[in-house]
Amino acid sequence: MARSMWRGAIQFGLVTIPVRLYLATESKSLSFNMLHETCLNRIQQRIYCPHDDEIISRGDTVRGFEYAKDQYVVVTDEDLASVPLNTVRAIEIERFVPARPAEGEPPRFVKQEYWVEPEAVGRKAFSLLRSVLEDKGLVAICKVVIKDREALAALEPNGRTFLLETLFWPDEIRSTAELDLPEDEVAVKPAERAMAEQLVATMTGEFDPAQYRDEYREALLGVIEGKIEGRETAAPAEAEPGGELIDLMAALEASVAAARASRQAAADEEPEEEAASRARTRARRAPATEGETEVAHASPRRRRKTA
Repeated sequence: MARSMWRGAIQFGLVTIPVRLYLATESKSLSFNMLHETCLNRIQQRIYCPHDDEIISRGDTVRGFEYAKDQYVVVTDEDLASVPLNTVRAIEIERFVPARPAEGEPPRFVKQEYWVEPEAVGRKAFSLLRSVLEDKGLVAICKVVIKDREALAALEPNGRTFLLETLFWPDEIRSTAELDLPEDEVAVKPAERAMAEQLVATMTGEFDPAQYRDEYREALLGVIEGKIEGRETAAPAEAEPGGELIDLMAALEASVAAARASRQAAADEEPEEEAASRARTRARRAPATEGETEVAHASPRRRRKTA
């Protein structure tokens, strides 16, 4: 069973909803150990004190803040727990905003995601808040202290729960002013634009996370397994030299042809059940015809129940 890594409450107005946070993601990256090149034994990284000229254990260390050159003040766990902020044990909602930033608003850069689970006593208020935000298309901008740091966060309805996304503070986001970006008035031929729009249309579809996988990790595992078994590993194909001027129109036409071929190949391999399911989804999302509209207007609209 998953273990919660934070326990506190969602607070907005005078409403308090006790909740727990669970990490929503986990890393699947391959990890390596550092070995001594000559004997291939694993090395040890030890904590060394140059003042006493000795190796010390991690238990003999304390947390220190450098307030001046080589001058430190020790900060204990008790000091951290005594910080006079409500957000130490509360997700304090500051404002409700549209789920998608409006045009001109800065993007929300996400640090980490957490699933939110309500305590038994707060289930009704939890479901009510989630339902209202979902119906209104809103997210809650809030602040919370996690791992000794106060974080700006967005609390967004997601299925039967909330997804809490911690965000970077504005002063942590680098400006684009120093980038060498193209001007808006770059000359583009109408035929090039039409072909680019055709390529985009050919590659447009629904996002299905199940269709994607970490191919680099799989290939690296294959290389590792080959070395374990003593097999030869195939070298990757040489990359074509870059930096050369190309005929943009020719590249776009070739890309459209390749995209169409890839899409057709994927459709040929798709099981009949999945194809039928996708067709039903497209039909539901397609605009209604005139006759369908009249039927829809004649049918009374069912009210959505809220918890």
